[in-house]
Order: sequence, then structure tokens, then C-alpha cells
Amino acid sequence: MNIIDEYISFIKVTKNLSNNTLAAYYLDLKQFMLFEPNILAPDICSYLGYLTDKLKLKDTSIRRKIITLNNFYDYLITQKQITTSPFDNLKIKFKKESKLPKTLSVTEVKKLLNCFEADISHLSLFKKLQFIRDAALIDLLVSTGIRIAEASAIKFDDIITQERTILIHGKGRKQRLIYISSPITWQRISILLKLQKSQKQTIYLFTNRYNAQLSSQSIEKIYEKYAKLANINAKSTPHYLRHTFATNLLSNGADLRSVQELLGHASVSTTQIYTEVSSQRKKQVLRKYNYRNKL
Repeated sequence: MNIIDEYISFIKVTKNLSNNTLAAYYLDLKQFMLFEPNILAPDICSYLGYLTDKLKLKDTSIRRKIITLNNFYDYLITQKQITTSPFDNLKIKFKKESKLPKTLSVTEVKKLLNCFEADISHLSLFKKLQFIRDAALIDLLVSTGIRIAEASAIKFDDIITQERTILIHGKGRKQRLIYISSPITWQRISILLKLQKSQKQTIYLFTNRYNAQLSSQSIEKIYEKYAKLANINAKSTPHYLRHTFATNLLSNGADLRSVQELLGHASVSTTQIYTEVSSQRKKQVLRKYNYRNKL
């Protein structure tokens, strides 16, 4: 086992990180070692220049890679493979870019959901099953604002039918219960759940044609298909639905703490950015529709 594998195994046990996070750390370290074969005496500044000038990475991506490396060298010190970290006397400052979340308009969301009002009686059984799955999936993302990886991970046992709730497995292996408030959304999930259980070939709610767990990449492609069909923002992604969910909750009077819990944010500061979007929308509405402006 090489040093990267040893480190990944170590943090998997001690840090309780998700598989996606572990995979990202692994790729970061592999990339670094391809650039810098002498890891015991690395030139971090040259690597920073490579990431910035050669690869043209964003500050957020570079920052994550540097954090990964910093933690890795701390691990090497604990393992007594080195005595000092190359980051000890190195101060790196990153610009904090504050981007507002990108959302869909309520009209665009309606157009997206209207795609599932179509008549499917003429479709083959396979196409009908796909349509039912897609309708439940997109509606769930709209109604709850969960991440696509969280939707992908939903199993039969996570669905509490009596309570109309779903146990969501979030980032950092944190769990939260989400109530399905929309009757239409719940009906679509219930129909899909019944069909999936009748197949007896999977434990997941959302599956592909081989009855395997639907991947995040597949969910992105499904969203892209219906976004195109609905003729809405071509650049939008499923994550827009999460931003739209949060923004509209705050616009309609929900408190910040509740929205934080619903989204599964570790810190309320992460949720606060949605208040800025909400305020901007209010300003736009008032500028456009307030009768006082015309008096």
C-alpha cells in the first residue's frame, strides 16, 4: 500500500468523510505527486503556479487542493516520515469570491413540472417506468431542495410512508428527515416505490435500466433532458432547483434556521447567502410593480 492509500484509509476511519470527498482527496494527491515526485521536499509555490497559470483553476479549486495537501503533510508528521511541514512558514491568501446562487423562476419550474402532465398511455412499459421515475425524481428535487447525491442514495427503508417523510443521508454522513408537503410529489414517489418494490431487484428508489442505483451524473442528464423539453434556461443544472427551493422559502417568510436544517447545511452562514438573493428579488419586484414609482 502506498502513502496515498494509507492516508485515505486513515482519514476514512478517523474523519467520517463521504466516498465522494475521499475520492476528491485521492485525485488531488495523485495530481500533486505527478507534478512533484519528491514529496518529502516539495516546492509548493511552483505547484501553486502550475495550478494557477497552467491549469487555470479557480481559487475555490486551488484552495481545496492546498487544504488537502496541508492535512496530508500533517499526517506525515504524525507518522514521523517528516519533521516539518512545507506549509509551516508559508502563508497563502485566496480571494473570497461571493457568488449569488443561481435559481430558476417560478414560471420555469412550472414549465419543468408540466412536462410530466403528458399522456403516456401510448408508451412502451419500459418508457412508462422511466417517465414515472423521472417525474418522481424531478418533483422531489423541486419540493425538497435535496442534493442529487442525496436523491441517488434513497433506499426503500429510508421512506416512512405513514409520516410522508424520507430519511436523507447528507454530507459528512449526517442524516435528516424531510417531510414531503406536496400531495402530488408524494403520490409520484408512492407510485414509483410500489413499482420498484414489485421488481424485487433493487433496494434503491431511483434506478437505471439495469436496476442499479441511479448515479448523480445520470440525474444531471435526466434534468438536462426535461430542461430542454420545457424550454427553460439551457445553462441550468439540478442544483438550481436546490437554490430555487431555498430562495423561495425565505421569500415566503421561512426563518433562516429552519431553511438551514432543511438544506442540511452545517453552518447557518452557508444558508445566509440565500437571503441576499431573496432581497434582490424583492427589490426587482418593487422597482417594477410598485405603483408609487409612477406617481
